[in-house]
Amino acid sequence: MELAFRAVLLGWLAADPALSANLNAIAEEAPSRTALPWLALTASASSDWSTKTEPGREVRVALELNYRGDDPLAESALIAAIERRAESLPADQTAAGFRIASLMFLKARAEQRGEARRALVLEYRARLMAA
Repeated sequence: MELAFRAVLLGWLAADPALSANLNAIAEEAPSRTALPWLALTASASSDWSTKTEPGREVRVALELNYRGDDPLAESALIAAIERRAESLPADQTAAGFRIASLMFLKARAEQRGEARRALVLEYRARLMAA
């Protein structure tokens, strides 16, 4: 379920016209030769979240936004758009083999890198049940 969830989430983010217009890439793992800004699903981990009658997984993912700017608030509208889109992922994902029982923001962390480069990592937890 973890890999299917990753694919569904990336597809959902990439299908948003506003995100696609403002990001040079929405990818799995960090793109090697893409101009900033870009968004990548850089890490995930899963654990059992089954019930007595249904298989399930708890999947944690990290979305990393890389951008350039001297102002820490330079991409705050873009960050808010990413959060809104991720959190609006439809629960019914039966075509991918699961349904989302819950999707929750866990934490964010920001860092400044050299040459006015910034990164923001958004971490989410999804609890999935097999469809």
